[in-house]
Amino acid sequence: MAAIISCQSCSSLSIAKPVTPRTPTNHFRFSVPQRSAWTRKLRPGCISQYQHPVRNEKKAKSFSLKECAISIALAVGLVTGVPAMDRCADAYAATPALPDLSVLISGPPIKDPGTLLRNALPIDNKAIREVQKPLEDITESLKLAGVKALDSTDRNVRQASRALKQGKNLIIAGLAESKKENGLELLSKLEVGLEEFQQIVEDRNRDAIAPKQKELLQYVGGVEEDMVDGFPYEVPEEYRNLPLLKGRASVDMKVKVKDNPNLDECVFRMVLDGYNAPITSGNFLDLVERHFYDGMEIQRADGFVVQTGDPEGPADGFIDPSTERTRTIPLEIMVNGEKVPFYGATLEELGLYKAQTKLPFNAFGTMAMARDEFDNNSASSQIFWLLKESELTPSNANILDGRYAVFGYVTENEILLADLKVGDVIESIQVVSGLDNLVNPSYKIVSG
Repeated sequence: MAAIISCQSCSSLSIAKPVTPRTPTNHFRFSVPQRSAWTRKLRPGCISQYQHPVRNEKKAKSFSLKECAISIALAVGLVTGVPAMDRCADAYAATPALPDLSVLISGPPIKDPGTLLRNALPIDNKAIREVQKPLEDITESLKLAGVKALDSTDRNVRQASRALKQGKNLIIAGLAESKKENGLELLSKLEVGLEEFQQIVEDRNRDAIAPKQKELLQYVGGVEEDMVDGFPYEVPEEYRNLPLLKGRASVDMKVKVKDNPNLDECVFRMVLDGYNAPITSGNFLDLVERHFYDGMEIQRADGFVVQTGDPEGPADGFIDPSTERTRTIPLEIMVNGEKVPFYGATLEELGLYKAQTKLPFNAFGTMAMARDEFDNNSASSQIFWLLKESELTPSNANILDGRYAVFGYVTENEILLADLKVGDVIESIQVVSGLDNLVNPSYKIVSG
């Protein structure tokens, strides 16, 4: 089955059956290399040579000059390894969802998966955030030349230390009672670690800075997770019987790499965020426990995304043995400022053109669900990891944000995703932590 990104104001990446070549259209699509000989690929700047049959029923509407300008800007930013946005004057846009240009160029996006995950936690504790920020800023400090990098890092460490001392009582007050003991232990490690970090900087030991930064940010993230008291909201009633991840989980995906003399196998650590995508991440974790992906090949690797999850046979997704039907899940998008995700509709359809998603497509290795192009609630088992990142695609200006359900990020070895090819084999995906957060696991049900 194919995954397609079409351009309804750059709207969709989906799963679909192979279709017969038709007259070129004004929509671009990113197509999935198939396990059979059937393939189709697009080069940057080309127009799709395949048309979704439903698309013929849509009315055409011209784009304004402003929209075309933004389209060109995005195309320039996406030329490396990604098909450009190729607009024609009569390109369809029932309700254009392009961002204001001021949003598009407002600043560089946050691309670090750890930072994105920390920021996505459902907490409101300014004191711990003031410790977090300067530690994250060290990444930018290290990009400076010569001694400037060390001097800037020194300021970052001192700022974090000062913020921890001044805000410690507020941080402790923010810990969930059931997790307080663990949170206090992490705070103690953070305090000691900051003192050690200061010594590293004073010793001008540049090589030790990044590892120490990573260690301390793990402590910060742990403290922040210990501020979350239970699951913060109720999933809509119609979805409550589905597998739900009420919290976070980590999994390791081991991939056997073929035809690469420099890489035989690699393990990717992935963090699934059930706080912001409980249905989507719960569905995936449930499939992991069923060993659904074990032995499955990578089915798409085109420089834009890596994709898998299409089972053998005619089905597009996972067939639940208890119902003998494809299990599908709704589109699930959490937006900043909201307490509950939106279900079943894209942000474009909801008219939320400037809304920012909690889990944006900013990081190399962003995990999301593929789905049918014209059915928001058709995702089942096909997943993809975004490879392409661009300064022109920050949160809420990315062509995928608000249209596909992001449910986690690759946090270790994500750069090696670029080395994967069609035919490489997923040997296994194993849960590292968080399985106890999975509610309604169907893998435990023995079908009759």
